[in-house]
Amino acid sequence: MENGMMNMKTPTNVTIKGILGALMASIDEEKKKRVISLGMGDPTAYSCFTTNTVVQNSVVHTLETQKFNGYSPTVGLLQTRKAISEYLSINLPYKLTEDDVYITAGCTQAIEVAISILARPNANILVPKPGFPIYELCAAFRNVEIRHYDLVPDKGWEVDLEAVDALTDENTVAIVIINPGNPCGNVYSYQHLKKIAETAKKHKILIVADEVYGHLAFGENPFVPMGVFGSMVPVLTLGSLSKRWLVPGWRLGWLVTTDPNGIFKNTKTVERIKKYFDICGGPATFIQAAVPRILEDTKEVFFTKTLCTLKQTSDICVKKIKEIPCLTCPQHPQGAMAMMVKLNVSLLKDISDDIDFCFKLAKEESVILLPGLTVGLKNWVRITFAAEPSSLEEAFDRIKTFYKRHCRQQKSQSNPI
Repeated sequence: MENGMMNMKTPTNVTIKGILGALMASIDEEKKKRVISLGMGDPTAYSCFTTNTVVQNSVVHTLETQKFNGYSPTVGLLQTRKAISEYLSINLPYKLTEDDVYITAGCTQAIEVAISILARPNANILVPKPGFPIYELCAAFRNVEIRHYDLVPDKGWEVDLEAVDALTDENTVAIVIINPGNPCGNVYSYQHLKKIAETAKKHKILIVADEVYGHLAFGENPFVPMGVFGSMVPVLTLGSLSKRWLVPGWRLGWLVTTDPNGIFKNTKTVERIKKYFDICGGPATFIQAAVPRILEDTKEVFFTKTLCTLKQTSDICVKKIKEIPCLTCPQHPQGAMAMMVKLNVSLLKDISDDIDFCFKLAKEESVILLPGLTVGLKNWVRITFAAEPSSLEEAFDRIKTFYKRHCRQQKSQSNPI
């Protein structure tokens, strides 16, 4: 493919940052258009998504104390683990303790740890399609087989539980649930999460609950943590400060055993987790030390403002997509910061697929979208709506112009003279 487009036959051989870097490199700088990136899930690229002073001052305070310049325990500072356990327990029917919490360098490291401790000969893990490609990359390093189950677009991207039943066998060790959803913008209902838990219990597998977008729900379904069903099935909960507090670069995440029945302890999983943390480093000590104050002192108005902005920007996307015939949005986003949009290449005369679409759009209009193949769906695109409203309006106007330039001309219905 032209412009140095990378081989993307499977979603496991690319990273989101890798494909976005290639897209940026393909931009025609001679056109002198401002680059608008709706590909990377980093809200801090736009001024309407900034963290608050409580968060910043908490870190400044820990630095000024001169008490947190040394190493932290490998599993994380005790006060940090305790604060996170209390924070997560608010929405659970039982109480977590600091012993349930392990501090990680962002949610990405939490994913790596989860995959690593679950790895064993012939093991397989069920992950959603579309989904987050880091799971495939981590599994490849650990020789763990990944099996993809479908999310159903017309049902709010719910899990296809019949597909899960068909994919599960004696070597299946876990199912990954991403809620609120990246890349789909879905938020699962309590009833659907309960069905997922019941399915996992039936197959005697645990749940890896990726909740990096936890509480970022602005639709009809409130956010329900999968740990609510921890008494039914053991859950590894993964999360971070990144999205809710708008500090992705701080790399402060957690892995939590939401398991009131102590099944992880009986299977020596906890022992394996501790040993794994002995060989990998976590986030900076002074960032960890700031967490208790961040969790306790951040006002609800900060979270409400973020949700209102995300609702506004998602509404803009849905409205503007309706003006572009080759794009279709099957579901209005309910949460998180991104959405999946169907691409109809049959309406375009010289676009072969989603990758071709995204590279030509970047070159001609300096707008960056993520090809759907990167997250497992060909001829879809992922659009991040965590952006300035004005930037979204301009981006979609450019996409509309791009469509008009590349659309197939309708054949004339009149009779020739």
